[in-house]
Amino acid sequence: MSGSPRSDDIRAAALDLFTRRGYEATTMADIGAAVGIRGPSLYKHVASKQDLLAGLITGAMNDLLALHRAAVATTADPVERLRRATEAHVRYHARHRKEAFVGTRELRSLQEPHRSDVLALRAAYESGFRELVNAGVEAGRFRVASARLTSYAILDLGMGVAVWFREDGEIGEDAVVWEYGELALRIAGAGLPD
Repeated sequence: MSGSPRSDDIRAAALDLFTRRGYEATTMADIGAAVGIRGPSLYKHVASKQDLLAGLITGAMNDLLALHRAAVATTADPVERLRRATEAHVRYHARHRKEAFVGTRELRSLQEPHRSDVLALRAAYESGFRELVNAGVEAGRFRVASARLTSYAILDLGMGVAVWFREDGEIGEDAVVWEYGELALRIAGAGLPD
C-alpha cells in the first residue's frame, strides 16, 4: 500500500479490527465499512486482507529494527548500547500496543512467503540483542549463562509493556522506559562480580 491518506486509513482500520476481532473474524467488507468504502472497491487500494496483515507486521518489525540500529549507533559502550536498545524496544511497545498485539497474536495467520519473511525479521531483531549481550560478556561487563536466553528475556520484558501500559496510567512512559533499561542490565548481569 502506498502512503496515501486513504491507504493510511485502511491500514489503521485493519489494525484496529485485527486487534479487536482478530484476523480471521475480520472481513474485507468490515475494513471497507470502517473507512466508508464498499468491500469490492477496497481492492483498488489493497491486494488482499493477507497483504494488509503482512504489511502491518512487517512494518512493525522494520520500525523496530531501525530503532534498534539508531539506538546502538550512539555509543560504543556495551552497557549503554544494551540500555539504549532496550529503551527503544520498550518505548516502541508502549506507543504501538496494537501493532505489538497483532504482530504477536496474528503471526499464526500469516501465509507463505509472508510468514518466513516476518520470522527472518524477528530472528534478526533478536540476534541484535544477543550480539549486544555477547559484546558485553566479551568486554567483561555482563555475566550471563546464555546470551540467547538473556536476549529472549529482555525482549519478552519489553513486549509485555504493550499489554499493560496506558498513557494515562500511574507510571509515565519515560519512567517505564528507564526502569526497564535498568531491569535489562540486571538480567544481563551488569556489574555482577566474577
